[in-house]
Amino acid sequence: MSILGLIIILLIGAAAGWLAGTVYKGRGFGMLGNIAVGIAGAVLGGVVFELLGIIAGGLIGTFIMATVGAILLLYIVSLVKQS
Repeated sequence: MSILGLIIILLIGAAAGWLAGTVYKGRGFGMLGNIAVGIAGAVLGGVVFELLGIIAGGLIGTFIMATVGAILLLYIVSLVKQS
């Protein structure tokens, strides 16, 4: 993977994590937290989309998949914290 590819992944992860934090909690988690939530959400979103047979291509599809996955991740974390 090139440096540019890594930078793009981190930017998509940061933006998806920020958006998920804003939608779900009402605020972001700081730059590193947003990147972590976004990247973990992208992995989770990729698994969920694949199980559902949904194909997300390109930057916009990847961003949507990462955001949906990050929101799902935040929901799961909130359920674990409640119990």
